[in-house]
Amino acid sequence: MADTEQVDPKADAKAERAVAKLVRRIGAFSKAHGGAEGQVAHLGQRGARIVLVGEDGAWGDLVAPSQTLGEQAVRAAGITLHETFDGEFAAKVRTGPYEWKRMAGIQVGGPAND
Repeated sequence: MADTEQVDPKADAKAERAVAKLVRRIGAFSKAHGGAEGQVAHLGQRGARIVLVGEDGAWGDLVAPSQTLGEQAVRAAGITLHETFDGEFAAKVRTGPYEWKRMAGIQVGGPAND
């Protein structure tokens, strides 16, 4: 019995549009922050999280429909793709007062996050 896997052209077109949109957003982030690097992490059924870190230490994230599409988008945007978010890559992230205030408010017993 031969494999007769069918390809859904609508699904392929939707995936291509999703990747193209992610590539534009990654490119805009990279341009605004003097370059960028990224890492893609599996989120389960939701898809995959693309974490971006700019050369200036700014960071942000996007959600891709799948790990594969997230990795395709990062590669197509022309930025470095890291397998893990640790070491020198993680050390590039610069946090400011906003992030520290939010982290403190989330802690058990910490002040309310206003």
